[in-house]
Amino acid sequence: MTHGAEKRKHPRIAKNLPLKIEGGEFDIVTETKNISCTGAYCQVDRYVAPFTKVKATMLVSSSDASHKNISCKGVVVRVEKNDNTLEPQYNIAIYFNEISKANMSKISRFVKEHHSQL
Repeated sequence: MTHGAEKRKHPRIAKNLPLKIEGGEFDIVTETKNISCTGAYCQVDRYVAPFTKVKATMLVSSSDASHKNISCKGVVVRVEKNDNTLEPQYNIAIYFNEISKANMSKISRFVKEHHSQL
């Protein structure tokens, strides 16, 4: 294994996809900063505590120009305050812990299609 090689099991790409995150006390509309078939990283305008359970819905396009809504459940696994903005902003990582194999495949195909374009 070479130094600097990707250590993740599933490839991840930097892509901005529309994302809605729903929790018990909030609904947040944002976009991904990066995505894989097992998780997403995004910026939100409020603090969401680690281990918060969420429902995530994103819009993924495919090579045939169609768009697919993908819904799954996840848990916030990392929160970082972004001090470079005037308003409070937080970068959060969501691990998809309840996602169908079909939806995992859709995201995986999206990642592969767009990874080859980099």
